[in-house]
Amino acid sequence: MNLFAAIYVKNAIILNMIFRGKQIEASIPTKLFSMEHQHTYDSKGRQICCTEEEKIYKKAGAEELLDEKTIPTHTDHDGHDHDGHDHSATGESRWQMFLPSIISLVLLLIALYFDHFLKPYWFSDWVRIAWYVGAYLPVGLPVLKEAWRSILLGGFFSEFFLMSLATLGAFAIGEYPEGVAVMLFYSVGEVFQTLAVSRAQANIKTLLDQRPDEVTVLRNNKPEIVKAEKVEINEIIQLKPGEKLGLDGELLSDKAAFNTAALTGESKPDTKLKGETVLAGMINLNTVVEVKVTTAYTDSKLSKILEMVQNATSKKAPTELFIRKFAKIYTPIVVFLAIGITLFPYFFVENYIFSDWLYRALIFLVISCPCALVISIPLGYFGGIGAASKNGILFKGSNFLDVLANIQNVVIDKTGTMTEGVFKVQEMKFDPFFDQAEILEMVYAVESKSTHPVATAIHEYVGEVNTDLNVENIEEIPGHGLKAKIKGKELLIGNFKLLDKFDIKYDSDINEIAYTLIAVAYGGKYVGYLTVADSIKEDAQLTIDKLKSLGVKTTMLSGDKNSVVQFVAKELGIENAFGDLLPEDKVQKIEEIKAKNQSVAFVGDGVNDAPVVALSDVGLAMGGLGSDATVETADVVIQDDRPSKIPMAINIGKQTRKIVWQNIFLAFAVKAVVLILGAGGLATMWEAVFADVGVALLAILNAVRIQRMKF
Repeated sequence: MNLFAAIYVKNAIILNMIFRGKQIEASIPTKLFSMEHQHTYDSKGRQICCTEEEKIYKKAGAEELLDEKTIPTHTDHDGHDHDGHDHSATGESRWQMFLPSIISLVLLLIALYFDHFLKPYWFSDWVRIAWYVGAYLPVGLPVLKEAWRSILLGGFFSEFFLMSLATLGAFAIGEYPEGVAVMLFYSVGEVFQTLAVSRAQANIKTLLDQRPDEVTVLRNNKPEIVKAEKVEINEIIQLKPGEKLGLDGELLSDKAAFNTAALTGESKPDTKLKGETVLAGMINLNTVVEVKVTTAYTDSKLSKILEMVQNATSKKAPTELFIRKFAKIYTPIVVFLAIGITLFPYFFVENYIFSDWLYRALIFLVISCPCALVISIPLGYFGGIGAASKNGILFKGSNFLDVLANIQNVVIDKTGTMTEGVFKVQEMKFDPFFDQAEILEMVYAVESKSTHPVATAIHEYVGEVNTDLNVENIEEIPGHGLKAKIKGKELLIGNFKLLDKFDIKYDSDINEIAYTLIAVAYGGKYVGYLTVADSIKEDAQLTIDKLKSLGVKTTMLSGDKNSVVQFVAKELGIENAFGDLLPEDKVQKIEEIKAKNQSVAFVGDGVNDAPVVALSDVGLAMGGLGSDATVETADVVIQDDRPSKIPMAINIGKQTRKIVWQNIFLAFAVKAVVLILGAGGLATMWEAVFADVGVALLAILNAVRIQRMKF
């Protein structure tokens, strides 16, 4: 494996190893592929073909790099990987991390003092060499070991090999101080890189894993403090004011206010009522409450979110993949140029001195080490993922940061995205021939089996379900509504397209009504309709305005009545809006946009719009906090129900891309200048060290900057 590829894989593993606490099996959702292709699955039922990662690599034209991911790595210790060394913290204090560098620095400074000031007679020949070797070993020995390990595994052109070759070459031509200095500064740079990654680790862990280790459980009516992971389902947790909930559950107390900032990024208190779901990570704000555990510790919503962000670093952005592909050309060129710098002047320079030109070649090798790129680029994307998580936006891969940064169209579902999704029945208009109370009772008995927001509206309007009603053969017809059999007759509930589908005549002039209509038919006859209304979210207007300022076109698609969709679109200033759409109609609208060679992001609930999500370049799901399916299916999950997070996610993608390209230009520009100076004999090892370690540190500082940005 070449230099960039070897080090890149190492650093990808480093960022994944940030969360070393447990071995995670990545659950990577797949989008729709050719209908002719048959997916394959492993023994546990997990799909093993057509993974998201495989698609990303193929789209970037880097399929060959998929094979390189099979390189074996150590799993029995944290010290290193076969692909390289580990920048994750291993429990060492900062003093321990810097100790080898401190020892080398002290010995180097003493040697320089002897060389240039004190000049004792005994500090010469083998004593001087031994002294410098002693200064070199604390920082050089670990790098030499990693270089040898890398060679054994086929990674000949690793950064360790280049640094070892350059410093040992300096010793070979008698430049002992510079050989030690290069390795010393390289090692110091490695420590700072480790600290930078550790800081990212701490930030993300603090941000996401908000669960307490222990909880108070009521057993035999007595409070007992136990480990959260030992609590069983249906046990009751007692939560005092200011305490964090350790597991997902159902609120047993009448009412409670919670701070949900750990999950949604919002500090506004969220009031929960008896019977409502409360999630691990929420903080109780006022009175003592009781919660019945409904989910095991490892299956909580926060666990799923944490696992998703942990897995996000394994899905590479095209920029990262490009660096790896570029390395296949870059590395051999650099090595052969270094050889050429050493040997070719013999044929063209009159007073050729081998040691001088070897020195220039060694400088060339030190400068060519790509630390700044292979560390700062993944760290930049990791910082972007962390910044998004802090604001309640979860990216399933750094590739989606890049996609959103370049997005041209945002297609938005209406209900639950731009509107509250909380319906209220406004009017009931049934044929007097039917018993209205009986029909309503039957309608709700069927709707109670559905999760659609309209069912909740009917529940509030009708009351409790009549459990004596025998409902049979309930069937959901996508884009139309529900069909069931009650008392031997067929009951239809849905839009008027459902009645058209079953050839049921109706005389209502539905186009003049600006509300959502729920048509009802029973026994093959038209009964009438219910009108339900939804309200626009308070930050919906701000969302559209920000998207326009970012130069992103917005389109609204909905299966709701077209007059309702047009009313909402007009209120928000959305130019393109389409209603009365079936799932296949939404797919057609997306295809029309993509036919213009424009990128599309779809925002919906992530479940009912699976075909559209599959067709779009990136799928965003709203309200992921309450839906397991949403977390599984979407590419980006917005944890609360605020649509203003859509332009925020795009902005985070743009800022991340900006920082990554700043680092790329910085690294290449400085290295190109110093490479030219080094080849011409105008740069020394000290400039080479700056071009390598100095630029790497500057790039790292720039990369972590995104974690402190306000969006």
